[in-house]
This record gives sequence, C-alpha cells and structure tokens, in this order.
Amino acid sequence: MKMEIPVYVFVGFLDAGKTKFMQGTLEDERFNAGERTLVLLCEEGEEELDPSRFPPDSVFIETIGEREDLTAFTLSSLADKYRAERVIVEYNGMWAMDDLYAAMPEDWSVYQQFMFADAATFITYNDNMRQLMVDKMRGSEMIVLNRTAERTDKDMIHKIIRGVSRRCDILFEYPDGRVEPDDREDPLPFDLTADVVAVEDRDYAIWYREITEDPKKYVGKVFKIKGMIVKNPEIPQNGFAFGRHVMTCCVQDIQFAGMMAAYDGAGRLPHKGWAYVTAEYGFGHHPVYGGDGPLLYVRDVAMTSPPAEPVATFY
Repeated sequence: MKMEIPVYVFVGFLDAGKTKFMQGTLEDERFNAGERTLVLLCEEGEEELDPSRFPPDSVFIETIGEREDLTAFTLSSLADKYRAERVIVEYNGMWAMDDLYAAMPEDWSVYQQFMFADAATFITYNDNMRQLMVDKMRGSEMIVLNRTAERTDKDMIHKIIRGVSRRCDILFEYPDGRVEPDDREDPLPFDLTADVVAVEDRDYAIWYREITEDPKKYVGKVFKIKGMIVKNPEIPQNGFAFGRHVMTCCVQDIQFAGMMAAYDGAGRLPHKGWAYVTAEYGFGHHPVYGGDGPLLYVRDVAMTSPPAEPVATFY
C-alpha cells in the first residue's frame, strides 16, 4: 500500500503573490528539512522559483501548462518519478478547483489550501469573475491580500470573503512587509437573543447557511422568516418543504435552499405560495431525508407576496 502523500495547494490569479510565498515557504527550514517535494506549476508568471536556495535534491519542479494534462496518470507518474514525499501545487486561477481534485491520485490528500489575491483588484475580480473567485475562496483555509494600501476597502473585502467562508483566516499584507490579520467582528444580522428571531428577506442566505453548518447550535430557537411553501407526494400530509432559491456566485449555481417543516394545517397551504412562517428550529429524523436533518416545527403561517428579490444572495 502506498503511503499518503500530503498536498499543499496555492491558488489565485496571475501576479497574486503565490510564487513569492512558495519561495519563502520552501526556504524555511521549519517546513523544508530536505523532504522530497514535487512542485507542480500550472501557470507561468513573471516571478520564478529559485531552486538554488532550497536544500539540495529536495525540490523537483514540473510544469503542467494545459488543463488536459491534469490527469491522475500524469500526477501519479510525476510523483513516482521523483519519489515525492509531498506535493505543492501552484494552481492556475482560471481553472476550476474540481478539475484538480478530480485528477488527484487516490493516495494524494490535500492538507492545506491557500489563496492569494491582489488587494487592489480583489473587488473588481469578484465583480467580473465571481464564479472563479468563489471557486477559489470556498476551500481555502487562509486568504492573503497582497499589496494592501491604506485606501484598500478592507471592510468590503471582508464582507465578500465571509459571504463564502466564515472559517478561513484573512491576512492583509502591505508593501513594506507588514501583515495585518483581519480581526473584524462578524456579527449575525439578526438578534438571536429575541424570543422570536426575525430574519429579514435580505438575510435569508446567511440564516440558512448558519443553521445548516452548525444545526444543533440553533435547536429550540424560534424564527420568523419569509419563504416558499413546496409540496409534493413524497412529503407527509402534515408537512411541507420551506425555503428559497439561493445564488452563491452566479445564475448557474442557483439552488433551492430549504428544509422540512411540520404543520398540522399543511393541507390547506398552496404549493409554491409565499408565507411568513413562525417556527421552532429542530434537528432530527425525517423520512424525506432518510436520516437526520434540519426541521421546522411551525407555529404560525401567514400568506404573503414574494420578496422583491425572490432569489436570495449573500450580498
């Protein structure tokens, strides 16, 4: 049986600072004590790695210039060629992360993923290449904003990143080398201390993410929220699905984000009708899930009109 090969993935767009960070990491004896390291470069930038500064016979650099060459056979062959003990990937920002993960050999395991971005262009890239940006932010444990200036809109950058990931670390790096961790408080936009927690239309996506990422934290809370009632033959007569369509990054990824609701008066409710639902949140078994999942124990239903923006977003 092959030993597991740890993989470190550096993502971002051209000139975002990936190569500089990789150079420093491979020069650091705390990280590189001579382990046989395969470095895969999936794009060519202005800056290049300087192997002369690494321990001898420890770093082996290969270029994968075409996405079609990103295959399990190619990656496994390169690892075998150099008897690699670990792999570092400098990934092309224009390629989807799923292409990389689908191509990884079975004995490769991603240990860490880092994203690098130019603080001066981060917001513009997000506006114009939202899908690619979300793709890179979603799985990153740390996002580094290079070339941060005093005028950088760090609040907006924070909001964009936290709309995708609430768990990653955010670092702002200034041209003089100063590094500023993002320690901004990230309060939820609804009052969890209220007897009935009112969720505004604009906050549905955040609410849904919160209660599905850490469901047991919210058990027993009572929410009042607007959503769509969905009924079909698979749902028991005393219940319905309740939720809204949510768009994370683009039209192509719009999905219905909802959960099962229990209500004795469900038979009187119209399919695809919009309503304010007041319900206690729970977590438990439901036949539609085929196991445990989030549940709403409905106390009141008030039919209403659709929200101004039927598709919920994080922005």
